[in-house]
Amino acid sequence: MTKKNFITLILSTIGGILFALGMCMAMIPEWNTFTQGVVVGCVGLVVLAVMIIVRRKMEGKPIVVKLTAKAIGTILLSIAGTAAFGFGMCLVMVWDNLVPGIVLGIVGIVLLLCLIPMVKGLK
Repeated sequence: MTKKNFITLILSTIGGILFALGMCMAMIPEWNTFTQGVVVGCVGLVVLAVMIIVRRKMEGKPIVVKLTAKAIGTILLSIAGTAAFGFGMCLVMVWDNLVPGIVLGIVGIVLLLCLIPMVKGLK
């Protein structure tokens, strides 16, 4: 394992765990930790942003990426898929709307799966 992959693994694991824990803290009303959950989730996002910056620096690439039409489309598809998946989870877990939540979650998963051919391309 190369150094950049190891650093990426550590930072993304820490950031992902903090983000997920923060969202659980914010979404589960029995815990009464909404504000603390938002803070922990934001710390997780900051760690993930630092991971991207460190990774790009270790690869010798510029930190800021040129925005092309493909990059903007990828970002918008990522946001749409993540939002649909997350809202579907909220419907199921918070508001007890099982069927619409599952359907919306599956739509989110399909949108996120569409990222693979969009980014990697078909051969």
